[in-house]
Amino acid sequence: MRFTIAREKLQDGLSAVIATVPAKTTLPVLSNILLETNERGIRLSGTDLDMAVSTEVIADVESQGAITVPAKKLAEIVRELPSAPVKISAVGEQKITLECGRSRFRLLGLPRDEFPTFPAVKFSESWRIKSGELQKLIAHTAFAVSTEESRPILNGVLWELRGDRMRMVATNGHRLAKIEVPVAGQNGRSEDLIIPPKALEQLRRLFPAEEDLEIARGENHLGFRSPLTAVFTRLIEGPYPPYEQVIPRDNDRIALADKNALSQALKRMSVVASDQTHRIRMSFNAGMAKFSVQTPDLGEAQDELPVTYEGDALDIGFNASYLLEILRNMPTDEVRLTFKAPERAATVEPVGWNDPAQYMCLIMPLRLID
Repeated sequence: MRFTIAREKLQDGLSAVIATVPAKTTLPVLSNILLETNERGIRLSGTDLDMAVSTEVIADVESQGAITVPAKKLAEIVRELPSAPVKISAVGEQKITLECGRSRFRLLGLPRDEFPTFPAVKFSESWRIKSGELQKLIAHTAFAVSTEESRPILNGVLWELRGDRMRMVATNGHRLAKIEVPVAGQNGRSEDLIIPPKALEQLRRLFPAEEDLEIARGENHLGFRSPLTAVFTRLIEGPYPPYEQVIPRDNDRIALADKNALSQALKRMSVVASDQTHRIRMSFNAGMAKFSVQTPDLGEAQDELPVTYEGDALDIGFNASYLLEILRNMPTDEVRLTFKAPERAATVEPVGWNDPAQYMCLIMPLRLID
């Protein structure tokens, strides 16, 4: 194997796959990336066995071949090279030489045969979608997944694919984010997929918004590909909780508020809130939302904010961190909050979003008395 490639192109390819290389592994080949040549250039691939990424980069190929090389070391070398063509040659099955300007390196690798094969996914039975639509779903939901390992099913994002629409939902049991968008031209199949957020983050990072994606399912994997890049991820198995049952339908107390002003008030109150519960009290009545915090070891604080409010007066407690995270992901300057009672779920929605998507977040209240 022998090829010449622009240093910037090689660095772009390495940065695309390096995130899948595990920091620690008992399988040495997983610390390597696979370099393969083809008629258009080279393909770089990396995997941690749960997720795999491969991408194609234009290069001038003199002879064909494949080898795996240490990912982190190759990336560090290329980052420090001058902006000049890089020549890479394989010496047997376990060694490469790299030349750039007056610099010369020799790295030990492992044979291509030791690198894991990618999951079997049939793209002949695929969905097609604009990357931008998928990224919109991910951006508005992935923040709400659980990071606790006690309920693994909540460590993923639910993606519901239907013939005319798709929906993403994420929750940690205390907050929930749900977005739905209409789609056209799908293959008519319905699927419910639970995807790890690490894979979704790679999709946001690797695929430009205007790119067309093919998406296909294997037995327990999902594959995404564009003309140059492919991402495969293991799916989280098991039924997702019946989230529809917790979404309130009869909340009759409604507040309209400026998102930034509400966020600033919450941030101020959070300074004095408990580090364990992040609890703040919100009191709503006609035209005003009042905030208060009492933390025995620290002190207390009050604030207030003009709002438009309909319904009976209400005192309710929230985890300020969860509410702030929801507000950060709201796509409009004004938000609509709905309530039923101090112990019932509240909702947060954008107001005046000029988009066909439907977006809603839910947050469970905290008890105001310990």
